[in-house]
Amino acid sequence: MAENRAKKSGIGAEIEKKLEMRYDQEEAAGTMNAIMVWINAITAGEHEAIGNQSQKELHRCLRDGVMLCKLVNKLLASEGKGKVSFQKKVASPFVAMGNIESFNKGCSEYGLSKEFLCQSTDLWEGRKGPFLNVINCIHSLGFLANSKGFQPTYTGEQTKYLDNE
Repeated sequence: MAENRAKKSGIGAEIEKKLEMRYDQEEAAGTMNAIMVWINAITAGEHEAIGNQSQKELHRCLRDGVMLCKLVNKLLASEGKGKVSFQKKVASPFVAMGNIESFNKGCSEYGLSKEFLCQSTDLWEGRKGPFLNVINCIHSLGFLANSKGFQPTYTGEQTKYLDNE
């Protein structure tokens, strides 16, 4: 799907490049590893583990939204809230997009601000720059879970970057 898309140019290309640089900074800070470890710990026994922290592997494992829905359902259950519904067998992009929207709905019900939610296309297409929005969403969800005392603890660290441009 994304491989058939025209290349961005102008300001769109600049923004995408800047997002990719931010992704690389987060990766260097260990954010992707923290996300992988946290999600694997929460969904252990219920879902195939994420094999490594590479962007391709994270994208492959999270793309259909199933693992993310299982994650958010565990968080919601810890507060006695109802689970989000999702489809475990994803046969089309439309089903996956529905699952991703269910994940976002669950994040909102858990208390994550809408500013931290990701768009389904950011996850589905898996381009490195926009995928940063998915990483930021999960990263923020981890901090929110920590503030509520959820176990296992999310070990990601808050990183601050100066935008010099």
